[in-house]
Amino acid sequence: MQLTQDRDTHRSELALVTDPVAASERIFAGSIVMLDASGDAVPGSTATGLTPRGVAQEHADNRNGLAGALSVRSRRGVFCFENDSSVSRADIGGQAYVVDDQTVANTDGTGTRSALGKIIDVNADGVWVEIA
Repeated sequence: MQLTQDRDTHRSELALVTDPVAASERIFAGSIVMLDASGDAVPGSTATGLTPRGVAQEHADNRNGLAGALSVRSRRGVFCFENDSSVSRADIGGQAYVVDDQTVANTDGTGTRSALGKIIDVNADGVWVEIA
């Protein structure tokens, strides 16, 4: 039904999120965080079926724990990652794909990599990617 009066529409940018860490995983602060099929946090890696989550804001070592024994905070936004040397300024506006927990590429590696986000810029610092 259409509004007939003002509405206080709640808003959240979800810039900072917290997720359970997958079993046997170690996530370093500053690394790419992805979610596996169970919704657990894993470090970025060459794999398919992962969902981008953000950049780890802390170190979470769950190598000896069950899934969810620890949680990790991740921040969403625009971040600079290492370039696997395939990304150029011509790729700005295109999709970045995860190579590892700090490196991105401009292709899905013939179906072996998960998408991370939109390439915002490429410069001497690296590849700037928006994880939204």
